[in-house]
Amino acid sequence: MSKPVNLKQVRKRKARAEKAVKAEANRLLHGQPKAVTDLAKARAAKAARQLDGKKLQS
Repeated sequence: MSKPVNLKQVRKRKARAEKAVKAEANRLLHGQPKAVTDLAKARAAKAARQLDGKKLQS
């Protein structure tokens, strides 16, 4: 016979695991200083402008 499972503990473990995953995603998203974030946005915008400038018009 299997061992009884406490559903309340299972739910709490699941909630903690989901919270940890969300926290990790937020750390990646919000864990950088503003200067680094602004630099990344500027580089992406520059790359997009350069790509648009090199497109052939037909």
